Amino acid sequence: MAIAIPVLATYSVVRAELTYPLSHCRWTDYAAPTSVNLDGGGMTRANLHRIGKILFGIVCFALSGCQSPMRTEAASAGAGTPSPGSISTGSAPRFSADGPDADEYGARLDYPVKAVNRPRFWVGIFSHQDQLLEGRLIRRADTPSRLARASVEPALSYMYDGQKRTLDDYLARNPTTGLLIARGDTILVERYQYGRNDRHRFTSASMAKTVTAMLIGIAISEGRIRSLDDPAAAYVPALADTEYGRTSLRHLLQMSSGVRFEENYSGTDDAQRLVLGTILQEGAGGAAAVRPFNQRHRLSGALFSYSSAETQVLGLVLSNAVGSTVADYLRQKLWEPMGAEGDATWIIDAAGQEATYCCLNAVLRDYARLALLLAHEGRLGHKQIIPSDWVREATTVPADRPDLSVVWPEAQLGYGYQTWIINGRRRMFALIGAHGQAIYVDPTSGLVLVHTAVRRQAADPNKEALALWRGIVDAVGGPNK
Repeated sequence: MAIAIPVLATYSVVRAELTYPLSHCRWTDYAAPTSVNLDGGGMTRANLHRIGKILFGIVCFALSGCQSPMRTEAASAGAGTPSPGSISTGSAPRFSADGPDADEYGARLDYPVKAVNRPRFWVGIFSHQDQLLEGRLIRRADTPSRLARASVEPALSYMYDGQKRTLDDYLARNPTTGLLIARGDTILVERYQYGRNDRHRFTSASMAKTVTAMLIGIAISEGRIRSLDDPAAAYVPALADTEYGRTSLRHLLQMSSGVRFEENYSGTDDAQRLVLGTILQEGAGGAAAVRPFNQRHRLSGALFSYSSAETQVLGLVLSNAVGSTVADYLRQKLWEPMGAEGDATWIIDAAGQEATYCCLNAVLRDYARLALLLAHEGRLGHKQIIPSDWVREATTVPADRPDLSVVWPEAQLGYGYQTWIINGRRRMFALIGAHGQAIYVDPTSGLVLVHTAVRRQAADPNKEALALWRGIVDAVGGPNK
């Protein structure tokens, strides 16, 4: 079954250049303004093309390990540095240079940023993606929203494999780089491992798919997009003679286009072609990156089949419909209104189009702000930022598509609009990306969990994280707690 977390790092085809160390890509080495395009475009395309070839086989694909602070003007100003006053006093974040199997993940090498397809380099790569690939800057909010802190961490436990475990047990057993639990406007827990901290921009991997869907909903509310039943070609004329162009936005949002797209991460599949044509900039980018996938093998809307190309088509629709880049629209409609405290970045292709199937990079607390916004049905205080009807529609299995109730049997997850649905006693949903990137949301209590990681398997349902989440909901997610 196609699932939501592929990664180039799992590919069997790896070029010889992968052992070349990208020491010149370290954060401190990008201080020279001559190496930076100050309009937010990142390094020069020629250099990025060369680095892209080196990175083949290590840089994350649609939902993989795409993270890292890009050296643009934001970096020179401390892009990942939280704005003063964004956090009130309380229990401080907890940082550790250690983590499970830390030496295997590069602890002795200080978690280097090198384009080498081995786990020891994943911590550095997954927190420095936009330092290795060309991205577009998303500036932090002029006035960050304030997050409170619990005076002490709550006692949390969960059941897994027949044993009762604690949060400390979870962190000792799992290669988690960052973990944040919040409810309302209060941070309950904030932990970091493997030398990561609250200034690192962690990759979203395919969590970016849900962000794309939320921007689509805002564009619909503004009349920029007329209807979900419109075909993609109504907004992207370059796709007019293609099967994706003839597919409705609704079916693209539900990963049900019926267009053949092989995503098995073999190194020779369509997923590889999409990565090469987008984030590795080996093609023209834009609509040209999705045009090769043009064979319909089932009726549109008939069956779920995970395809990152469908989110890329939605990104093209979005940018054309709103008349701006996706990153700029995100900044205007979400990042500024929700009060983001750190700059973010979104990796782009050779045409300047964001890879909307992956590769949004942000600090952990801004992922938490986004999660809390979704937990409150798109509302922050008295301000409705994402239409509440859209949030609910996007995060609920539709009545006319019972086949979407369970599309990932190993994790018992269903699917909405580019969002995973957690089956259970009440409505909960998740944003999920490769190697353990995830956001879990409980609208009933306003409780959220943000989780970044370097799990060995890209396509990993991480059942223990789901067990942890259910334990958290039981402990602090009750309606009267």
